[in-house]
Amino acid sequence: MVVYLQLFYTFFKIGLFGFGGGYAMLSMIQYETVEHHSWITQQQFTDMVAISQITPGPIGINSATYSGYLATGSIIGAAVATIAIMLPSFLVVAILARIMLHNKTNIYINSVMKLLRIVVVGLIAAAAILLMNKHNFTDYISIILFAITFIATKWLKINPIMAIIAVAILGLIIY
Repeated sequence: MVVYLQLFYTFFKIGLFGFGGGYAMLSMIQYETVEHHSWITQQQFTDMVAISQITPGPIGINSATYSGYLATGSIIGAAVATIAIMLPSFLVVAILARIMLHNKTNIYINSVMKLLRIVVVGLIAAAAILLMNKHNFTDYISIILFAITFIATKWLKINPIMAIIAVAILGLIIY
């Protein structure tokens, strides 16, 4: 029972302070699940990120669901973590929407929104750096596949889903 309360508290906190969406939350999820609580290993976290990216839905919610399941070995743990990470967003959005509608021209609210945009960029950069580890880049081939995918999506404007499928097939052939 204690682990369910810890899951709820941990993922509620991540949901409450995880500005910027799922990718920005990844560093907090990694710290809490791998380092602080030791619910999962670093390898499991890396696998979780990959699986969460390819399954439908937001990566933060998918990661919470996966973490909750691994931490407890049950669907109840997965549900607790999922609800906990979504609940703060639901509550905050409902409250903020009401406030924003009544204060559209307030200079202080507009200033806070500008600051939050900067913070979100930093959190997403932290998540990207977090994922650049030995579990993701095991050899030169994985680095080359990463570079190909980056170039294809960034400069050649290839659909990211098509690039992921192509590189996945290349990875299957090579490995």
